[in-house]
Amino acid sequence: MAATQTAEQVVRAEAKWVRLSARKARVVLQHIRGRTVPEARTILAFTQRAAAIEIEKVLRSAVANAETNPLLHWNGDDLIVKAAYADEGPTLKRWRPRARGRVNQILKRTCHITIELAQDPKAGRPRQTRAAAPASTQAPAPAAAEDKPKRGSRAKKKEGAAA
Repeated sequence: MAATQTAEQVVRAEAKWVRLSARKARVVLQHIRGRTVPEARTILAFTQRAAAIEIEKVLRSAVANAETNPLLHWNGDDLIVKAAYADEGPTLKRWRPRARGRVNQILKRTCHITIELAQDPKAGRPRQTRAAAPASTQAPAPAAAEDKPKRGSRAKKKEGAAA
């Protein structure tokens, strides 16, 4: 898996020669395209397709690339899936013997899965650490008894029940 950065601040990861059909991978990829990273992770966790496992690995790699890039230091939860696509890889051709001396071809397809992440425009600027508030040595003054509301409703109920 490789990571690069382009002019429009995009981080990408790709998994090559994944032993999965590109057509099957595209079905899952269209569900996460344009979503935030936490949403995409949730969708992949509950998708019951074999492609979801491989795609989640690529997504985790892309988030790690964004967080560890020394020029960016993006927060993984503030990213969106800008592009997600699966290209066809080389096809392994195997032969299965059939009756009467014939053979059938078995095509074991592979694909290259690529995910590009960008900063979410709604997330705003990167978070900055705040300085700790100074600790106060004085305890807060207790509230005066006059400030508290009186509980007259219970007293009225008791008086009404006794009468």
